[in-house]
Amino acid sequence: MEAAAETRVFLEVRRRLQSALLVLGEPKDAGLLMDISITPSSLQMKTPEGCTEIGFPAEVRLVPSSCRGLQYVPGDGLHLRLQAQAEFSTKPISMFNPSSQAQGCCTFYCQSCGEVIIRDRKLLRVLPLPSENWGALIGEWCCHPDPFANKPLHPQVNDCFIGDSFFLVNLRSDLWQPRPELAPAKVPCLSSDTHFKLKPKANTKVICKRCKVMLGETMSSETIKFYMTEIMIQPSERNFPVIPRSQFVQSVIAQCLVELSSARSTFRFSIQGHDGKAYILLWLLNSDSLVIESLGSSKSITKFPLLEDILKADSSSAWNAVKVLYQPCITSRNEKLVSSWDNDISVHSLTLPSATCLELLLILSRNNATLPLTLRCMNSFQVAFLKM
Repeated sequence: MEAAAETRVFLEVRRRLQSALLVLGEPKDAGLLMDISITPSSLQMKTPEGCTEIGFPAEVRLVPSSCRGLQYVPGDGLHLRLQAQAEFSTKPISMFNPSSQAQGCCTFYCQSCGEVIIRDRKLLRVLPLPSENWGALIGEWCCHPDPFANKPLHPQVNDCFIGDSFFLVNLRSDLWQPRPELAPAKVPCLSSDTHFKLKPKANTKVICKRCKVMLGETMSSETIKFYMTEIMIQPSERNFPVIPRSQFVQSVIAQCLVELSSARSTFRFSIQGHDGKAYILLWLLNSDSLVIESLGSSKSITKFPLLEDILKADSSSAWNAVKVLYQPCITSRNEKLVSSWDNDISVHSLTLPSATCLELLLILSRNNATLPLTLRCMNSFQVAFLKM
């Protein structure tokens, strides 16, 4: 059969609610009549020019008889809701697997370029750090003086401490070149050959020698904080996995939001740069979405523009995603809202390199721009999906 006029299809399936929102965009030739047929496993669109059929992934099944809320939105297309059966679980991009990687040697890579940062480090203890306010809680609940006062938690050799968005790693003395006592703060440049090369700078940033990306910050003479969005930790016997930067950043941030919302019952986040400035305000709406977006094709779905950088995108693919509301805070935007969130104890701060904050804002903006028009805003916030 010939292909029908190109039609945009957007499908969001909520696994917990067992419901789906289907949006069929207007054909480019708006004057064409279209006959739409929905089966549990496919969507068929017929026009005088031909027929287009889109198959849903095997793990997604719609219930055509449950169709409700049918409405036509000018400029957006046809909206309808259906019941859905979705048994789908996807393995997110692995940032770090403490249970398996604490048993053998690990290699730390720069995620942007694949440069080896720390080679063959044996991690005997991989421990989560307490919340940032753990010291205040001790003061509130203990009747004796705080035994941990002014004693920051630093890892010992062969330790790795995991924070909300970072790893703390102890640097062995044979990898660290001592600095002159009166020298200004340095920037360690990391590489597989020299490991650390000190350059005079008025900060403590840790940068990759090859690509110059900021990887973290020095916390003490022996401890470095590596940001999760910049580092990949893999068993030494494995090769460096090539993952598109946008896909990696989305997955890491999405996993952080889901874990924090589950552990601390917080759903609002202030994304801050290492310079202390707020870049984005994020509000987590849900974490159980399966998202498919495509342009119709007579053979298969050609791409999923909403979730960019997907290596293999076809009609048998769907992706877990978290749905967020966001407000950009750059160039002094939303100052009153930023101040209000800063003073709200239910808002959790996540610190990342400033350049990564801008990357994340670009990803959110591009994702928002691909949504159907009526789904791009909610109240005063913008809507976006982050792929797990």
